[in-house]
Amino acid sequence: MSENRIGHIRLTSHPGAGAPLRFPIHWGAASARERGPVIGAATADRNAVGAYGGAYSIYRALAVSSGALNPNVRPDLTDTSPVITVGPFPQWRDARAIVSLDPWGHLVADAFAAEIASGVDVRPTIAITKARLSLHEVREAIAKGRLKADGDIVHASGDVAVTKAAIDPVWHLPGIAERFAVSEEKLRHTLFEQTGGMYPELVTRPDLSVFLPPIGGITLYIFGDPDAIADPARRLTCRVHDECNGSDVFGSDICTCRPYLTHGIEECIKQAQDGGAGLIVYNRKEGRALGEVTKFLVYNARKRQPGGDQAATYFERTECVAGVQDARFQQLMPDVLHWLGVTRIDRFVSMSNMKHDAITASGISIGERVPIPPELVPPDASVELEAKKAAGYFSDEAPADDLTRVVGRDLKDF
Repeated sequence: MSENRIGHIRLTSHPGAGAPLRFPIHWGAASARERGPVIGAATADRNAVGAYGGAYSIYRALAVSSGALNPNVRPDLTDTSPVITVGPFPQWRDARAIVSLDPWGHLVADAFAAEIASGVDVRPTIAITKARLSLHEVREAIAKGRLKADGDIVHASGDVAVTKAAIDPVWHLPGIAERFAVSEEKLRHTLFEQTGGMYPELVTRPDLSVFLPPIGGITLYIFGDPDAIADPARRLTCRVHDECNGSDVFGSDICTCRPYLTHGIEECIKQAQDGGAGLIVYNRKEGRALGEVTKFLVYNARKRQPGGDQAATYFERTECVAGVQDARFQQLMPDVLHWLGVTRIDRFVSMSNMKHDAITASGISIGERVPIPPELVPPDASVELEAKKAAGYFSDEAPADDLTRVVGRDLKDF
């Protein structure tokens, strides 16, 4: 317990006598070493605002406080290297293409081996492994003949072989500010104020250009040959999916999230079996990044309003509770596609105009757009789907004109 007692507190709100950072960060550099390590540990070498692990850094603090974790422990990164090779791609050397994650985050154990061996606490922000998915929807698709077991991608048991990656957010503040067309000073001040002053370095340390925000990250599921993702000669099917715990995990029927997710997985499997690749991008943005509490409050408001749940007031109910219709801000979403070297998506399994526009605006082309099959839409989710189509979501069937006039709004900024 002696290692965990309260001792000297290292204040990080001001630079020490103007001393330069030991490990400066040069975002968009040509190599990991030229760019420099991102250090989010509570040490003298720290060169980023925030801490490793995003939201989970709070649990680490509790573990240290309770005596369950020695704060001086360094992770042993032996045998933790990625199971596949990702990059480097030209986008990694473009400081504007990727601003919300560290493109070198999976390679730090090798790139900064000497620094780690000397005691510098450098940690990966990306991990890549292999796994199998076991979904009853996949087994059902096999039983109905829509999918086949090939012994490679889909096993006889119905399990699906995948490569998956976990990505923690790493924000380059100048790039984030430029992406949202605001000054870096305004961005820093707003982040500081809206987090209750949690990170004073945002406003007192302009020399720290990188922020590890306490938010959820991204999980990638790759079907088939990972090398096919960046190969323009091979087809790519992709679904970008924003987290919906109630539907994705528990099967709630008020939205199309799980049905669309599993439909996307099925389409990804088909593409992989046809010699291309499938990609699911799973973003932790619960309730349109408004949070699950707000989401459930909106559910109550929608169902209790005069006339019950209805497409004409779908977005209005959200805005009444949250003050905004959507906070996912898809401008940052394409970064992970650029990290994978994607230049074209042949089949985009999404109806979202916001996701489509953000991807194409970032320079990635999209071929076919794949809507959710009508038979997969739960009865209670029809209200949401009709409202979204009226607001600009892609569909082969146009919504009624009167509904479009009521809810058809310009949501491109979200």
